[in-house]
Amino acid sequence: MTLAIFDLDNTLIGGDSDHLWGRFVCEQGLVDGDDFGVRNEQFYRDYERGELDIDAYLRFALGPIAGQSPETLADWHARFMRDCIEPILLPRAASLLEDHRSRGHELLIITATNRFITAPIAARLGVEELLAAEGEIVDGRYTGAPAGIPTYREGKVTRLEQWLAERGGTLDGAWFYSDSHNDLPLLERVDNPVAVDPDDTLRAIAAERGWPVISLRG
Repeated sequence: MTLAIFDLDNTLIGGDSDHLWGRFVCEQGLVDGDDFGVRNEQFYRDYERGELDIDAYLRFALGPIAGQSPETLADWHARFMRDCIEPILLPRAASLLEDHRSRGHELLIITATNRFITAPIAARLGVEELLAAEGEIVDGRYTGAPAGIPTYREGKVTRLEQWLAERGGTLDGAWFYSDSHNDLPLLERVDNPVAVDPDDTLRAIAAERGWPVISLRG
């Protein structure tokens, strides 16, 4: 079956859920807002430059949920979805997903953002298959440590190849939609790379290589 693969942040949604989560926990008083907010902004700038230390960032992002009960986390995430994610859902993204469904393609979201943040967003978008950064869970609670290979840059390719091997699938005819130059390793692996509202670096590369450039905004 042909795969239609999608980045999440700034591709299928009109913002970065990881960055927004950092702002949310500050605004809700769940962390030391001054220190956490500064570090959240710095990590986001590092990501934009392609210089993110993914292990350090995951430990930072997973810190606020470490040790919290599933009930507490469910309440936090329900408020986050209502206040931060619903306003940035993109009707054109929903139409794009439906177009691939109508063609019989299998939909997959692959994101560097952790599963706690992104699983409810993928469910809201109606996409069942999700590859995301994983957090360690012990006795039903997050420890604050990352687990496994992060789905970031080359890690997206590695995790996707593992997922395909487990299912006996291939990348033949696959599509991949992304906004970020950080996703070049995977964009270069698929038959149908598409730049979506791309950053300046990806826009220039897409133009050079003749990749389609589309917008899901507006």
